[in-house]
Amino acid sequence: MSGGHGAVEGSNKRVALLISVLALFLALGETLAKSAQTDALGANVEASNLWAYFQARTIRSTILKTASEEVALQAPGAPADAARKQMDEWAKTVARWESEPATGEGRKELSGRAKAAEAKRDLALARYHHYELGSAAFQIGIVLASAQVITGIAALAFAGGALGLAGIAMLGVGLFAPHAFHLF
Repeated sequence: MSGGHGAVEGSNKRVALLISVLALFLALGETLAKSAQTDALGANVEASNLWAYFQARTIRSTILKTASEEVALQAPGAPADAARKQMDEWAKTVARWESEPATGEGRKELSGRAKAAEAKRDLALARYHHYELGSAAFQIGIVLASAQVITGIAALAFAGGALGLAGIAMLGVGLFAPHAFHLF
């Protein structure tokens, strides 16, 4: 009878080791997920700020264009040289706001920077979703392996191990090919 008890104890040690490995990968998956989530939030804020600045530049440009058109319409009653000079200054300002490569703050550059921030956000979100699915697989694997210790049903430990492998695969997809396929 002691041989049977030793076999159960050895089996429980293997399951405990499986649970420990699953918990290790769960911690890794959760850390990666939190990092990706933080990156996504930061990139989203950056994109929002850049689009707000883009909109402000657009509004200011529209105001100057409108003022220039108004001055042009009223030019017969105003000194022509002063009106023309002001309109030229406004036209230069509007052109500078449209594209300002030196500072990266022209509408063209702001649009490009905002789109890059959106792409960074989308990549981080894709990674986050894969990491979260991997973490869920590890958690369920831990539960199944723990249930094997109580019930003695070996299939539960195998299912827990299979879910652990699936979790590792999801972490790998999140890390190396987050856009390979979309689950949502």
